[in-house]
Amino acid sequence: MKSRLLIIAMLVSSFSVTAVEHTHWSYDGDEGPDHWGKLTQDFSLCSTGKNQSPVNIQSALKTHHGKLNLTFQPGKQQIANNGHSIQINVSEGNTLTLDNTTYTLQQFHFHSPSENEIDGKRFPLEAHFVYQDNGGALAVLALMFNQGAANTQLAQAWKQMPTDVGKTAALFPPMDIKALLPKKFNYFRFSGSLTTPPCSEGVIWMVLNKPATASAQQISQFTSVIHHTNNRPIQPLNGRIIID
Repeated sequence: MKSRLLIIAMLVSSFSVTAVEHTHWSYDGDEGPDHWGKLTQDFSLCSTGKNQSPVNIQSALKTHHGKLNLTFQPGKQQIANNGHSIQINVSEGNTLTLDNTTYTLQQFHFHSPSENEIDGKRFPLEAHFVYQDNGGALAVLALMFNQGAANTQLAQAWKQMPTDVGKTAALFPPMDIKALLPKKFNYFRFSGSLTTPPCSEGVIWMVLNKPATASAQQISQFTSVIHHTNNRPIQPLNGRIIID
């Protein structure tokens, strides 16, 4: 069962967990973010959506929001170069419980520079942990990286990072997701969308407010393999409230 889940995850696009991507898109030129909504009707929300991601997180409303309950299980992982990002596909058992709903981690991947900003600050690297509940609803946990000390978990994964698009490799040892994340899960929350086509909305976003670190060499290694920046531009809030 676990191996079957990994195969399914390999077929997923860099963000979406649905098989809707049939039209080629990119991060620049005539197939870049400014044109996504015109490439196909399936991507129309990229242009017309009012709750799009990423966003600049500022003037967050101080309030009480649900505590994040995360569980982590050791298991098999695969590292994939899908042309849009480097993605880690995971086996079952890693869950997030929020608002009495349990979401299961599908995969996580990286963007450089960061897609979301905090008070106008863009980070050199951002990880997105994509969770899905039994009904197909998505929640994304985002982790920023400052340039600084080398990251032990990234170091293990980057040694096995496929340099060719479409290639995957078994990741061993698997990344310790718990060690990658901060010990305290203080976060900003807002309603948003996928940051890649089809830009589907209704995604719960949680952006951790404490960054991790990655070395300049680790960041450079990622960008040299991807060959381009892979961040969608900031989208307007359109009246949305961000809570802290």
